[in-house]
Amino acid sequence: MSQENFKIIQMNYRKFGKTELLVSEIGFGAWAIGGKAMVGNTPIGWGVADDDVSKKAIVKSLDLGINFFDTADIYGLGHSEELIGNIIGNRKDVVIASKVGNVSRNNKFTFDYSKEYILKACENSLIRLKREAIDYYQLHTAQLSHLQQEECIEAMQILKDKGKIRYWGLSLNTFDPFPEADYLMDSHLGSGFQLVLNILNQQATPLMKKAAALKYGIIARMPLQFGLLTGKFDGGAKFHASDHRKTRLTEDLIHVYKRDMKYVWELTEKYNISKTQLALSFILSYPEVSTIIPGIRTAEQAQNNTQGLVRLDKADKELIENNNFTETLNLIQELG
Repeated sequence: MSQENFKIIQMNYRKFGKTELLVSEIGFGAWAIGGKAMVGNTPIGWGVADDDVSKKAIVKSLDLGINFFDTADIYGLGHSEELIGNIIGNRKDVVIASKVGNVSRNNKFTFDYSKEYILKACENSLIRLKREAIDYYQLHTAQLSHLQQEECIEAMQILKDKGKIRYWGLSLNTFDPFPEADYLMDSHLGSGFQLVLNILNQQATPLMKKAAALKYGIIARMPLQFGLLTGKFDGGAKFHASDHRKTRLTEDLIHVYKRDMKYVWELTEKYNISKTQLALSFILSYPEVSTIIPGIRTAEQAQNNTQGLVRLDKADKELIENNNFTETLNLIQELG
């Protein structure tokens, strides 16, 4: 059979858990378009971004069928939301997700999951997004202690009752997402989870399957591991001081990752696809995933992230699942 028969040639849509939301399989991760952002001396963005380029990326994504945009009030310290608001506004055919709880305060990065703060932050996000309601509002990496205090949960329920948000959920921690997810699932709270899922980091797979069985929507973030899985940095990487990847995508990590991925990358030749397309196709092979949110900065990236995706053979999916990425994953966790 020709590998062309595996190609997915148009955007498909999946139901987001038990909600009424129908979301594109590939979404728009809007962290990077927030541009250069620093909290003290700590970069919390992806370096300088050109707003005109970002706007073209949003428009191109819409043209390609992307209808799910994921942002946060901390991205560009609100600038990401503003860009989305200026282009998309209150369009009803586009699903907007944002997040709350990560805060820049007195030149320090901190958290605030108090009811008072969440209610106020939501109002500010609505203004920046130019929307009557946020379709899906997420507690941004809230920890178990925050959930147990219940103030943040009460705030989310108030916002939903007032029509400020349609649904809410939790954007989970990268390396230990289980306690918070289990708490919400056991309490039958929220409508979805955002979790890390990519070829290298499959730790949340059991959680994803449990949550999906309970009809929670699933957003897969970091599908390309900050660009590592595109192959773009295989020859080395240099980042601006305002780019958070400067301390995360190191030469040591790239060296270890290339060794661990050697046999997996051979699949790109079998399917005649890029490394990016293989990475995204792997995540799409899980029916539990509602949408994937690769970071999109340019119209070209929008095109590359939505075209040429394939349906993987069962054996090839299992090859990726069973490959040993332990050394790479340990180093990723060490680097933060």
